[in-house]
Amino acid sequence: MSPNYLDQAELAARFRVSPRTLERWRWQKTGPNYIKLGGKIVYALEDVETYERRRRAETHSSILGSWR
Repeated sequence: MSPNYLDQAELAARFRVSPRTLERWRWQKTGPNYIKLGGKIVYALEDVETYERRRRAETHSSILGSWR
């Protein structure tokens, strides 16, 4: 895979989740944006990193919110 894209197995390993979890996230529209190329699902590295930053910010703010 190109260094700018991750396939489902690579992203599952990066997030330490099963490929089935990524499928569920796509169905629920809760995971990172994805692209379907020739019938194969890939994730742009830029979208994955944006998703990670957004999740980190959401987690951090939810923790701080509960301390007030």
